[in-house]
Amino acid sequence: MTGSAVLAAAASGWLLSAVATRGMGRLALRAGLVDRPSGYKAHARPTPYLGGVAIALGTMLPAAALWCLLPGWPSGPGDRPMTAVAVAALVVGLLGLIDDIRSLSPLSRLAVEIPAATAVVLCGVQVPLTGGWPDVPLTVAWIVVITNSYNLLDNMDGALGSVTVVTAGLLAMTAFLTGHPTAGLLLTTLACASLGFLPHNWAPAKIFMGDAGSLFVGFTLACCTVLLIEGEGLAVTASGLLLPAFVAAVDTAVVVVARHRAGRPVLSGGRDHLSHRLRRLGLSPRVTALALAACAALTGTIGLLVAVGMASPIAAAIVVATAAPVLVGLFQKVHVYPRGRSAGPARIHERRP
Repeated sequence: MTGSAVLAAAASGWLLSAVATRGMGRLALRAGLVDRPSGYKAHARPTPYLGGVAIALGTMLPAAALWCLLPGWPSGPGDRPMTAVAVAALVVGLLGLIDDIRSLSPLSRLAVEIPAATAVVLCGVQVPLTGGWPDVPLTVAWIVVITNSYNLLDNMDGALGSVTVVTAGLLAMTAFLTGHPTAGLLLTTLACASLGFLPHNWAPAKIFMGDAGSLFVGFTLACCTVLLIEGEGLAVTASGLLLPAFVAAVDTAVVVVARHRAGRPVLSGGRDHLSHRLRRLGLSPRVTALALAACAALTGTIGLLVAVGMASPIAAAIVVATAAPVLVGLFQKVHVYPRGRSAGPARIHERRP
């Protein structure tokens, strides 16, 4: 019964997101909520936002219906950590929607993201690193950083959508296999809602998810990644945190290192992410999105194997600790900064290039 219900919720999430995306696109065009080509942005025509609203609807409505209405659901509303994650993710998604409508300052965004992450942590979603109070600020910092890393990853048609489908799908499998059915349900509907949105965002995109979507996606994935860590110790924590978020974390590291070395504002916009560097190497936008998704699939699969005891967390941590800096260093060699061009206004996030 439960398995059939989860499949029904997954199908509902996909369908609801696919239908709502079209409606949100039309609404955004009528309201003037569009990303206009300018500066470092490469898209050729004004493109509507609000795709993220469709993703949030496709994620939350089917999950909430099954969670609250199905008799005998394993956790239900009594699952305090997942309730906190769901509510806080909607709050952060609303923050992103406000930012799409009227651009917010970095401090304004952090003023919402930090309390939202803190509320989730105080409800039991904590990195099991020290077993003491330091786990609280460490977890809050991780959730906020990774949330914004996924936000930054939304910089090319299909990129974040593809990564989300893969990452949420693998985390959902991890959740069901390790006894977290409510997290598994939410991640399943997130993966399917992102899949419903993706054809509309596939290059050339007809709609963008905007900050409403990227912040909602990033916060949900960051919190669920923490929740699904099984066991304690540095190796378990490092592999559990970094493997699912590997693409987003490496992308952010590449950008931060490159801008620091080039003397450019770290919070500025620019075409210097992994996706742009892959384009410089000759990949098309669609192949670039698939390449990022393939990398997420590889690291996410390793994370799944670690979680179910089929791979060593120490070996996985060593792989992550080795691969991440190597990739960051290699991608620094791809030239992306044109001479004599302004880096753009400083922001904690970036509109799509």
